[in-house]
Amino acid sequence: MNNLYNKNKKSILFLALVLLPSFAGASELNQANTAWILTATALVLFMTLPGLSLFYAGLVRSKNVLSVLMQCFAITCMISIMWLAGMYSLIFTDGGGAQPFIGGLSKAFVPNMGTDSLTGDIPETVFFMFQMTFAIITPALIVGGFAERMKFSSMMIFSALWALLVYVPVCHWVWGGGWLADLGVKDFAGGIVIHITAGVSALVTALMLGKRRGFPTVAMPPHNMPMVVTGAGMLWVGWFGFNAGSALTADGSAGMAMLVTHISAAAGSLTWMVIEWIRFGKPSVLGIVTGMVAGLGTITPASGFVGPAGALAIGITAGIVCFYAVQIVKRHLHIDDSLDVFPVHGVGGIVGSILTGVFAAKSMGGLGLDGITIFEQVSIQALAVVATIIWSVAFSYIILKVLDYLMGLRVSEDGEVQGLDIVLHEETGYHNL
Repeated sequence: MNNLYNKNKKSILFLALVLLPSFAGASELNQANTAWILTATALVLFMTLPGLSLFYAGLVRSKNVLSVLMQCFAITCMISIMWLAGMYSLIFTDGGGAQPFIGGLSKAFVPNMGTDSLTGDIPETVFFMFQMTFAIITPALIVGGFAERMKFSSMMIFSALWALLVYVPVCHWVWGGGWLADLGVKDFAGGIVIHITAGVSALVTALMLGKRRGFPTVAMPPHNMPMVVTGAGMLWVGWFGFNAGSALTADGSAGMAMLVTHISAAAGSLTWMVIEWIRFGKPSVLGIVTGMVAGLGTITPASGFVGPAGALAIGITAGIVCFYAVQIVKRHLHIDDSLDVFPVHGVGGIVGSILTGVFAAKSMGGLGLDGITIFEQVSIQALAVVATIIWSVAFSYIILKVLDYLMGLRVSEDGEVQGLDIVLHEETGYHNL
């Protein structure tokens, strides 16, 4: 009898150890999810420092390489402090009567955040940091629209005001329980919140600052393609944290988001390469890495909702649409969006957000549309896209107009000829210059 009792006791203990975690509520810390989001947070910051920094710095002329690195670095530091001071709170807390449009300030400087504070089943500190890295890269993307000609002081103030007046409200609408979230918009990792806001704002900035001296008649090729490719590779790797991390869990949904992200990036790269090969006779390195960024940006809103086949279609579409968008913006409209932020990120975000409503349907290999039709979901996506474009254009224009009146936006012609590195920072990237 004693042996039987001991065996039963061991069996009961074993079952308790196995089954109790499955009954744990959301208030229980999940160490696997925490470890993954810690990793994803580092990957997303890796996208900005050093990924985007090197990608953009290699694309500009050698006399402006340090200015771009400085802009990305300074934006990272500034947004980090602003995030603590109130951006996080305005996005992710209840705004009372203003909740559909903006959150409150109850978590400004996060007074009650401790090591035991949880968001879902991960520490709130980790969620805070993860979301901060998204807020950092978004204004940094806009740098590509005004590279080589904007004052550093104007850039800093513009980025700060833009983060408060554009990024914060749109992010709250979509991810903070605002009016677009209530409508059922699908934006898994930032096609609307990040790529449309940044891409459209970069276009507005490029138009308001005007063309670089000599554009489009003077050739302005990238000064360091190995730097560009290195940065692009870092972006590709970091994007796994961007998209798969947005699942906020270490499970199959994160795995699927990672898979579809990779498929879309590869498809976008190859599509862009083939189009260049056919049109110009030779495939370029710049083309294949730009196609990769287009594929990544376009899959971002859909990454948690579509399957591999949908990702392939989205990536191919991104390569085609974004390639021709670049040709139209630069070659036909002669808009000097220096590093193609709008035609790659903006157009990619728009296309991906709309296609999310299509390829998320189970009939298209996706995870489902929560009981509504493809037409209904696409309508919601389109409304979100239009609202975000209008908001981003309006407030980017207002901020830039006020700054131009108060302090000017652009360096002098002589300063532009000399290069921003020496004029604004009294340094050069290369000793032989």
